[in-house]
Amino acid sequence: MILYLHGFRSSPSSFKAQLIADFLQRTGRGTEYICPQLPTSPKLAIKNLTTLCSTINSAELTLVGSSLGGYYATYLAEHFSCRAVLLNPAVKPSRDLASYVGVTTQYHTDEVIEFKQKYVHELALYEIEKITKPERYFLIAATGDEVLNWEEMVTHYPGAQQHVIQGSNHGISEFEQYIAQVVAFCDDV
Repeated sequence: MILYLHGFRSSPSSFKAQLIADFLQRTGRGTEYICPQLPTSPKLAIKNLTTLCSTINSAELTLVGSSLGGYYATYLAEHFSCRAVLLNPAVKPSRDLASYVGVTTQYHTDEVIEFKQKYVHELALYEIEKITKPERYFLIAATGDEVLNWEEMVTHYPGAQQHVIQGSNHGISEFEQYIAQVVAFCDDV
């Protein structure tokens, strides 16, 4: 089972979420994919995801997290001892998202959301200082990420399988090239 966790202000309609869903659908594996809409509150997001992950055998679960979803995926992978693919993951979102406190909109729906100061504090609760069992992780980081520092990502996941893309961007606009590699990692139980 692949559980995709989208990033901040994103949704299941995101580019990468849709590409993975389409790939799995085309290969007859559409029922092996879940991508829920995550609440803005990190505490509520983790609560909902913990409940969902509890219903899936950890040996059959791979989390795929993009940006803030990568941060959540790291926390959950450590908690449930499952695999995780991290796509330009946030490493310190309590630092990086502090400037986003206020009212904004989601990227794909224009739905108005409020990112509260208490959410910054909630994010800090789920920080993983050091991953255990790096073989459970596959990091894809782009040197051209205009939002997050790719070197910080690489340093945070020592020993993990890593693919550093020269250039690209935060959204990994050429992600379609990497889907087969991502799904192969998810299948390698």
